[in-house]
Amino acid sequence: MSGSLVLLHLAGAVALLLFATRQVRTGVERAYGDVLRLKLRSILKNPLLAVGAGAALAICLQSATAVALIVGSFAGSGIVGGTAGLLAVLGADVGSSLVVKLLSFDLEVLTPICLVAGTVLFMATSRRDLLQLGRILIGIGLLILSLRLIGEASEPLRESSILPVVVNYLSGDPVTAFLIAAIMTWLFHSSVAAILLVVALAARGLVPAELGVVLVLGANIGGGIIAVVLSRAAPRKARTVPLGNLIMRGAGALLALTAFILVDPPLDLLGATVPEQLVNAHIAFNLALVALGMPLAGLVYRLAERLTEINAPASEDDLATAEISALSEAALDSPAQALANATREVVRVCETVEVMLANIMELYAQADADKIKALAALDDRVDRKHAAIKLYLAKVTSRSLTEQEALRCQELIGACVKLEQVGDIIVRNMLVHVAKKMERGLEFTPEGWRELTGFHASVLANASLAFNVLVSRDPATARQLVEEKDRLRDVEKIASRSHFARLREGTVKSLETSTIHLDTIRDLKQINSLLASIAYPVLEEHGLLKGSRLAAG
Repeated sequence: MSGSLVLLHLAGAVALLLFATRQVRTGVERAYGDVLRLKLRSILKNPLLAVGAGAALAICLQSATAVALIVGSFAGSGIVGGTAGLLAVLGADVGSSLVVKLLSFDLEVLTPICLVAGTVLFMATSRRDLLQLGRILIGIGLLILSLRLIGEASEPLRESSILPVVVNYLSGDPVTAFLIAAIMTWLFHSSVAAILLVVALAARGLVPAELGVVLVLGANIGGGIIAVVLSRAAPRKARTVPLGNLIMRGAGALLALTAFILVDPPLDLLGATVPEQLVNAHIAFNLALVALGMPLAGLVYRLAERLTEINAPASEDDLATAEISALSEAALDSPAQALANATREVVRVCETVEVMLANIMELYAQADADKIKALAALDDRVDRKHAAIKLYLAKVTSRSLTEQEALRCQELIGACVKLEQVGDIIVRNMLVHVAKKMERGLEFTPEGWRELTGFHASVLANASLAFNVLVSRDPATARQLVEEKDRLRDVEKIASRSHFARLREGTVKSLETSTIHLDTIRDLKQINSLLASIAYPVLEEHGLLKGSRLAAG
């Protein structure tokens, strides 16, 4: 086989590895992302638990980068402390290294099982949770398959006359090898994929242990660069945790590289084979970072804060909150353009409502007067935009419109009214429950809190579907949204029965929080119904709605 064909096969196997990793991460985020984020918010308030939580989330998402971006956004919005957030990301690096360890075992028997089970779930059901579970299983199956393909594709390289020259050169120049690994990891956008590739090549005898350790250290610093690059457009405070993680990982990797070059430690202590030595070296490095990070995290976070302030303009916060209205008066004589402008503005209302809905449960967990005021201020913004959009669309309707344009105009007005109602429910109902819970010092039972957060996560996921339908007008997504409404109705019945069962048992916390619990479920159900109704115009247009029920199909 020619060298170019070998490299093509190897590139294809690596591409499958990257695709499979993303499939698993996407499935977990879509199925359980909201619940994981909600739980992560409360756990991160404890710096010691933050490390374990970060590791667990990285294992679920198969990406320390994703955890760094999530935690960075939490720290940026003040939901968690910066030091605890940095510790969580260090824990995520440990979790990512454990994923590499798990995938280094012989798991080939799982490939057909995961692919068959995942395909059956993905093809045979319309339930979102089962669809995403199918996606996760397919991703795992392809991930394991890609590792075997990498090994097979790299087998002909044993006979290559060029590879020994390259390996010898990199072995004699660890700094260059280190930089190449960092760049390769950044290009892959996955430290897991980069290190698995190195381990797979080492298993074929193509990468010696000493060079492999250098490449692993380079991949670690490359993994830190990914989150910094991806968060470069985020607000300054949200960039601080990823930058702090890069400082910690970068300094640690450079120190470890220097020590490795000077000391030449015995790698036999890390395992009997080269792949074992590389995987265990990766885990040991990240565990050492956590041990050092516990006392130094606060100092590193403050350093990262200083660095992010250097290039940040003094008016950054003002710029972050500045808004330019899309409701251009000049476009009124062109209805198509005017409706596109109105759609842009309604989408902004969707984003504001989504922020309100996403953050309300955090206030249930830990009420804060400043955050309550901030949430109420967002409702004022929704009201202002709602009034402006209605006035603008009223001006549009005074022009000559086609039937389709008139229907779209009514659809946007209806969506805007529903969004304003959702904001009112959050502020006028749910914030009242928050205040009552805070004043009385009440606590939900663990079972009750799980019911509330699970119900809220489903409503938040449906909100994303509703906002997508508003823009894409996709009938399949619209149908899924209304089906989710029916499913949530059943979930509400189950939650109510469980709550009343706890009341009959005389659970004190259930008695104290009964009204708040039931009213919150009711409010969330009403919000979900309003959001689901955004799909009705699309379903009616495609003949998928009969009265108040979905048409068979």
